[in-house]
Amino acid sequence: MNLVPACKNQRLDAMPPENKLPQTIELVEVGPRDGLQREQTMLSVAEKVGLITDLVEAGLTRVQVTSFVHPRYVPQMADAEEVCAQLPRRPGVRYSGLALNLRGVERARDAGLDEVDISVSASDAHSRRNANRSLQEALREFDEMYAQARAYGMQVRGGIQCAFGYRAPGDVAPQQVLDLAEYYVGLGVDELALADSSGLANPRQVTDLLQRVQHVTGDVPLILHLHDTHGMGLANVLAALQCGACIFDTAVGGLGGCPFIDGATGNIATEDTAHMLQQMGIETGVDLTRLAGVARRLQARLGKERLPGKLYALLAPEAV
Repeated sequence: MNLVPACKNQRLDAMPPENKLPQTIELVEVGPRDGLQREQTMLSVAEKVGLITDLVEAGLTRVQVTSFVHPRYVPQMADAEEVCAQLPRRPGVRYSGLALNLRGVERARDAGLDEVDISVSASDAHSRRNANRSLQEALREFDEMYAQARAYGMQVRGGIQCAFGYRAPGDVAPQQVLDLAEYYVGLGVDELALADSSGLANPRQVTDLLQRVQHVTGDVPLILHLHDTHGMGLANVLAALQCGACIFDTAVGGLGGCPFIDGATGNIATEDTAHMLQQMGIETGVDLTRLAGVARRLQARLGKERLPGKLYALLAPEAV
């Protein structure tokens, strides 16, 4: 019989020094795009603009407002241009949109956005299902999209989907992620985002991959896009914090999930993440009470018994 060795306590003075955590964290609100893209209840343009306005007034200064995709595939985002035309403009607030092809980049520019998010999946299987292209085909198109966005004078966030696995942990080699990250940095992306699209990541995996990726990113800001499919979202945030990460995608109420990944549930909730960080003494700039009210109203509008997030029900127990 193989026995697992007993865990032994270590003296405190023998432990490595605690990692220094960031003092401030930037949250990128992706609820209006990632959070709504698989919902059956369709919000009107006015309701989407109202949601974005409420999020900004709750302290979110970066919002991914929509995606420029074919309405046949994602009908929830068919009103992208109309939403962008009515965005509340505030000093210091940044808006971005997701584009999946050259036409999407062009639409984002024409809609008045200065920032575009483009990405490639590290999983060939996911790329074929999500974008109907092999990884190599998607990478060639990424080059064209990047060049076009730069020609338009837009900032570019380069994303790596399924960075922590697609169908099972370990089915995406870390070296594949490293190669893509190095390629993006070589192109000159403004930011690099690692997405746990299937929600498979665990804290040790996050630590291991971030430590390796940081060797190639240099000064390029690194963003973590985490899902809470297996309930490890906030634990993964802590692991990333201990590696020095300070920008995270979150979605109000914990809504979202890739419609092309079976069982991929929502993003880490903005209010849950902000609450944990603030309890740790890390500044987010978010008004938790106002944000909880936004989540509560969204819950009612979507006709849901409750949203995946936890804190909103405690901070805003009554509909507001």
